[in-house]
Amino acid sequence: MMIGMVLCRACDREVHESAHSCPHCRALRAHGERGKNKIVAGLLALFLGGFGIHRFYLGQWWGVFYLLLAWTFIPSLLAFIEAIVFFLTNDTKWEQKYGAKTMMAS
Repeated sequence: MMIGMVLCRACDREVHESAHSCPHCRALRAHGERGKNKIVAGLLALFLGGFGIHRFYLGQWWGVFYLLLAWTFIPSLLAFIEAIVFFLTNDTKWEQKYGAKTMMAS
């Protein structure tokens, strides 16, 4: 990734950090939004991950599948693995993906 570039949260493509919207998918930049904390996301995944709460926190709608399959305990296992990944993710990479400078869908 080049300097001054961030990832669009809507389409995962590189966009210059000064852009007001993504030129690829037209997602608007959320002004004043605070980035998502990886410790909070990891703790939510550890303790409430079987219900997909960590995915809702990260703004990902597909946490619904965790809710629907919670009775199988498969989401709990996935969430445990995701918690470990969240905790081990490099801070720079986390900020690029979930930080305040990323693009948000309107």
